[in-house]
Amino acid sequence: MSAASFATALTAARDAAGAQHYPRGTLYVAATPIGNLADITLRALHVLQTVDAIACEDTRHTQTLLRAYGIERPGAQLIALHQHNEAEAAQGVAARLRQGQRIAYASDAGTPGVSDPGARLVAAVRAAGLPVVPLPGASSVTAALSAAGAVEQGTPGFLFAGFLPTRAAERAAAVEKLAAEPRSIVLLEAPHRIEELARALAVLGPRPVTLGRELTKQFEEIATVPAAEAAAWLAAGPQRTRGEFVVVLHPAPPAGGDEAGAEATRVLRLLLAELPVKSAVRLAADITGAPRNALYEQALKLRGEAG
Repeated sequence: MSAASFATALTAARDAAGAQHYPRGTLYVAATPIGNLADITLRALHVLQTVDAIACEDTRHTQTLLRAYGIERPGAQLIALHQHNEAEAAQGVAARLRQGQRIAYASDAGTPGVSDPGARLVAAVRAAGLPVVPLPGASSVTAALSAAGAVEQGTPGFLFAGFLPTRAAERAAAVEKLAAEPRSIVLLEAPHRIEELARALAVLGPRPVTLGRELTKQFEEIATVPAAEAAAWLAAGPQRTRGEFVVVLHPAPPAGGDEAGAEATRVLRLLLAELPVKSAVRLAADITGAPRNALYEQALKLRGEAG
């Protein structure tokens, strides 16, 4: 998209967010798109135009992003703040906030402080007694979860584990520990290590895994497969190991192994004979304690076999 195509968005941002209150001496934590430029919020656009300075994980990246929206900021108004200088740079940001400046912070993509720099900055600003205002928006974690259908209402939620260790033995130990976690688990991985992660996850066998590749981008791809088949899915196409990954491990099956699974299937079959799929799945989950997502997938297969 060209900068000209965002001209109306900048106007809309001013009209929608301009009348709101933006206190001085405040840090504004701005979520930026993880791929699709259209995933910026109107409030973030307005704040990025009006603050006195912008702290950035990468000043060159942020400058390119701003220009894509038609926002011109001189280089002197961009502050480098990344994982290697965050503690020191945070003190400089806090000093400017004490002077009454408004400063935004933007990481390279997504919401700062979630496997990106920003957490130390926010902690330092809060420790100085200064306010922090979040500007919510794009997040690869919530994007993947929304497409995976792995966190049902009323369940214990999910665990964000981020990047697993890079060493094979440490990664295997981490996977073994996660195998006992009953909740959904969100992992992040780089393209050059995704195959290693998939091989490590194979020990989880039939546990469903959703692989989100290049989320929100042109070649976005999302697939749910058994953990034992994740490596084969990646190997099925040369493009499947390209791009950034978010991996969602679905909830672990209930304790009881094959016996519990057989009972859940038996109950589901009986209910499907009398009820629509959604009602049968809901009741089967309530009766047996089996994960609703797994039951739903099984119900579709059973209906397909019956048809």
